[in-house]
Amino acid sequence: MSKTIRLASWNVNGIRAAEKKGFLDWFHDRKYHVVGLQETKAEVGQLSPKLVHPDGYESYWNSAIKRGYSGTAVYTRLSPIFAETTFGDPFLDGEGRIVLIELEAFYFFNVYFPNGKMNEERLKFKMEFYKRFLDLMESFREKKPIVVCGDVNTAHTELDLSRPKENANISGFLPSERKWMDTLVDAGYHDTFRLFEKEGGHYSWWDMKSRARERNVGWRIDYFFVSDELKKNVKRAWIETDVYGSDHCPVGIELAF
Repeated sequence: MSKTIRLASWNVNGIRAAEKKGFLDWFHDRKYHVVGLQETKAEVGQLSPKLVHPDGYESYWNSAIKRGYSGTAVYTRLSPIFAETTFGDPFLDGEGRIVLIELEAFYFFNVYFPNGKMNEERLKFKMEFYKRFLDLMESFREKKPIVVCGDVNTAHTELDLSRPKENANISGFLPSERKWMDTLVDAGYHDTFRLFEKEGGHYSWWDMKSRARERNVGWRIDYFFVSDELKKNVKRAWIETDVYGSDHCPVGIELAF
């Protein structure tokens, strides 16, 4: 008898703000087995009990040292074998960017990758984070297959943003950033959405100031990747463009075992 697992990823751009905009309605309506959140911008003590302990779920939180910044969380209906938020690396720890849980069939990494737009220093930090995270993920892959989701903060190809030429020199679509995503793919990780959809026009982030979402002028920077060992298990992948409450929308996949 096959077992189906449904997973979601969402950059909520502040979990407390998202709660006021109906996050828990979405959460309980969808009933995902595992949900990874990015940019939670909160510490657990600042959150309502309904957010920390939703019925039927365990939750794991990683808050940045800097209050109100970054942050990740994982909700799971599947009790993990273990969970981890620190990895002994100053580039990967400190900004609350990673939650790892081990499930029976795979490791699940939920990651909020750095944004490099602020200045050259942050771009260098982003590129080093990319490199070190892939090394970390590969070390776990030696023991079990990998699912990784999150806001990667880079659009991989010209199909993944509405205005590639205008953004060719902007962080988020720089050749160096896109090359790292090529490296990820070359290492045997599959962009699950592209297993099913080969055309452009599908985005997960829109600039709120310019009301870009109304015109679908967006970027696809939120991803689920699976290691090659799990490619055959991916049955569906989607983007929930009808869900509001953040400048990002949720993305999801379905795995069958």
